[in-house]
Amino acid sequence: MPSFPRAARAAVRDATLRANLKHATHTIRDKRAKAVAELDDWAELREAGKQIKDHTLRHLDRYLLQLEEAVTAAGGTVHWAADADEANRIVTDLVRATGEREVVKVKSMATQEIGLNEALAAAGIAAYETDLAELIVQLGDDRPSHILVPAIHRNRGEIREIFARTMSAWGRPAPADLTDRPADLAEAARLHLREKFLRAKVGISGANFMVAETGTLVVVESEGNGRMCLTLPETLISVVGIEKVVPTWRDLEVFLQTLPRSSTAERMNPYTSTWTGTTDGDGPQAFHLVLLDNGRTDVLADEVGRQTLRCIRCSACLNVCPVYERAGGHAYGSVYPGPIGAILTPQLRGTTTDLDASLPFASSLCGACYEVCPVAIDIPEVLVHLREKVADRGGRGHRLEKAAMKASGWVLDHPSALAAAERAASLTRKAHPRRLPGAAAWTNTRDLPELPAAPFRDWWKRNRTS
Repeated sequence: MPSFPRAARAAVRDATLRANLKHATHTIRDKRAKAVAELDDWAELREAGKQIKDHTLRHLDRYLLQLEEAVTAAGGTVHWAADADEANRIVTDLVRATGEREVVKVKSMATQEIGLNEALAAAGIAAYETDLAELIVQLGDDRPSHILVPAIHRNRGEIREIFARTMSAWGRPAPADLTDRPADLAEAARLHLREKFLRAKVGISGANFMVAETGTLVVVESEGNGRMCLTLPETLISVVGIEKVVPTWRDLEVFLQTLPRSSTAERMNPYTSTWTGTTDGDGPQAFHLVLLDNGRTDVLADEVGRQTLRCIRCSACLNVCPVYERAGGHAYGSVYPGPIGAILTPQLRGTTTDLDASLPFASSLCGACYEVCPVAIDIPEVLVHLREKVADRGGRGHRLEKAAMKASGWVLDHPSALAAAERAASLTRKAHPRRLPGAAAWTNTRDLPELPAAPFRDWWKRNRTS
């Protein structure tokens, strides 16, 4: 993937993409604002969510061990994965042990993060996405561009074309007379997925939350596909980031109010599924929980950056971000786009590539993301923090910036040199370029200030009266 500025440059020229994004994000943000305004204690809920998350992160080791003990006692098996390769290997081996060669999946950011579908495909195992938006992305050989609505960059006409062209290669074909009416598209997806739900013996999920005191996992969704994947298969494998744990059911109550309002603008999610281990004769008879680190403990060690791990993946920050609205999710080169992706991805993957080093700069620092975050992540603060890290690491542009700042500091420390520089700048103002060499990224979209005919200090000497 190229750096964010290069990827975004192509995206902002796509008129269809920009229209799709503007319509979708404005619709979602307006509905969210109304849903949040219904609660007089929203600010208190937001603060409670922040404090619960911060407390849990400070004692994460204790709560993860409590979670493992509770899951094991309930009949589940816990696996620990240090990175993506280990997680993929664990899941692949678990599926192979069942003798199956296909799985159905609940929408999961963690499995996208580690590239699980690709790892399973390499092992000869087909993974079928069952979330409607994820299905659109998979059938279109595409990539997600939004946390909540992965196919937000597609309009109804494009979705109809994808279904008509590719559905037959994955299973039941789309109806020959398929239209772009939402109801018709949803029905085509329902019929296509039903045979997979009824046939699959293995389900794979993530989880929105894990309750340490009981070993319970929680998935919230709007379509019911998750409920099918979590209850019908004989084996259920859940891959979950270690930061998704909460201590108690009482803590969970806070997030079951803030998450749906911040994400889908609903008072509660249509489907809230919870499961605790296994139960004879009811649901999957084998349950495996894969706890994923994949860089999260490194994030936890950063006093400023660790607040990123509060994130409950509501996507509210994406829907208010002026940069995301214009560039779209693909420009971020990660399954985590938008403001949260600009701070989470560089912490999980590091900043050694041009793409990851550019993400902390993919923001105007307007602060809208912080205002809507239901767990009060100060995204602008973390962005600036990460920018400092990238600058300290060096690189051509940052070396030039450091040299310029050092030279400016010397001039500002020497008044006579500053006065001479000001006079020289005023005398040569007509010859100044419109763009500064080495700073084109800034001056291509901003006018340089017009210099006066004389510096202020000279004007003051001529005009002061005492």
